[in-house]
Amino acid sequence: MIEVKDLTKTYGNNARGITNISFDVNKGEILGFLGPNGAGKTTTMRIITCFMPATSGTVKVAGFDVFEESLQVRNRIGYLPETVPLYTDMQVPVYLRFVAGLKGVPWKEIKNRVAEVMEQVALTHMAHKFIGELSKGYRQRVGLAQALINDPEVLILDEPTIGLDPKQIIEIRSLIKGLSGARTIILSSHILPEVSMLCQRVVIIDEGKVKAVDTPENLTSQLTKSNRVVARIGGRQSEVLEGLRKIRGVKKVECFSPTEAGVGTSKYAIEFEMDSQSSNLVARLAGERQWDLYELTPMKMSLEDIFIRIVTEEEIKQ
Repeated sequence: MIEVKDLTKTYGNNARGITNISFDVNKGEILGFLGPNGAGKTTTMRIITCFMPATSGTVKVAGFDVFEESLQVRNRIGYLPETVPLYTDMQVPVYLRFVAGLKGVPWKEIKNRVAEVMEQVALTHMAHKFIGELSKGYRQRVGLAQALINDPEVLILDEPTIGLDPKQIIEIRSLIKGLSGARTIILSSHILPEVSMLCQRVVIIDEGKVKAVDTPENLTSQLTKSNRVVARIGGRQSEVLEGLRKIRGVKKVECFSPTEAGVGTSKYAIEFEMDSQSSNLVARLAGERQWDLYELTPMKMSLEDIFIRIVTEEEIKQ
């Protein structure tokens, strides 16, 4: 659905915004565009949505070239920028009718389309309100409604939950999740849990360059060179530590909830080589030593761990 190849944007004095960025997005997929502030996410999105020309490279949306066939691309895209362009002195349906006209929705269909979109993003009960009277969360809903008003195949959402309170964030995430499948979505964020919850694949970008493109699961598999488990064990801590460290394949053991007396129930983080049967070995040792084993849980690598590992490794290479 979206093909980005060797995309580069250079500003004055040869300052580079992005360099040779390439990725694709499948039909119906939610792709997370992940990176710190200033990484080049917004620049890339503005090029895809025809708001900004690239210096070099190509972008195609639904087979149409962004640079040569921009009108066809715009007709197929809904764009929610980081700062939503809203007219605060307009009532919600008036604003959406205005936007629908700008986006070429046939005038006979505008009234019904506005009603459908307002219901879709849960704005119907705000029809009498001026946009200036709405909370930040409801303004984001209006922004999402304007992106959907022309029934686009593709949605480009730039930091859609920035500045919202926790309840509003959950509501907007739920709305976005409900749009998946029928539409192809690129979601930009520097909030790692958000990308992990919403997206099937992620593009990690830093300093204007793509560092990785894959599913969180595959990235975890590629980057993790060890198994990690958390064990909650009752017994003398010095003996437990000594015993755990002698298990075959153990790389590292830490007690992160020690007791003052050194006796009792504590939690231990145990790191194994990848080919070790970590859980089985810990459970077997606990039985042999007659320790009380209360918990044995795998520790998974989070998206935050992945991002930090990738960016740090790239910095070391440079």
